[in-house]
Amino acid sequence: MEHKLEKVTPADYRELVSVWEASVKATHDFLTQEDIDFFRPLILNEYLYAVELACTKDGAGNIQGFIGTAANKVEMLFIHPGARGKGIGKFLLEYAIREKGINAVDVNEQNTQAVGFYLHAGFKVISRSATDTMGKPFPILSMEL
Repeated sequence: MEHKLEKVTPADYRELVSVWEASVKATHDFLTQEDIDFFRPLILNEYLYAVELACTKDGAGNIQGFIGTAANKVEMLFIHPGARGKGIGKFLLEYAIREKGINAVDVNEQNTQAVGFYLHAGFKVISRSATDTMGKPFPILSMEL
């Protein structure tokens, strides 16, 4: 399947948050609903504005996955659970490496699928933090190409 890169505008942000939440519920089983409720407004009102965004859409115009980058780092990469396994994550990551020069990512250690995805893409763990950037007990692996 051929994927097409699309620009993201603030009009897409609510849909991005829906994709984020569906993806998190499918892959972040260590988060509670309370954690998701905590992060949702931060994603919508702050985090999406802090990154350069790109996405892919299906034939009906629904966002299937998106990536957010800043400087040389992937800050977010989320794929709707119904679109997983179709190469969208790989497509978005390869775009970011090739076009945006990214070579780093921080990943929740407990999200073993994401850790495996980045290891498979050639990233290596360079450090580990016992907590996330908000001080929550979610260990973070810093990875680089």
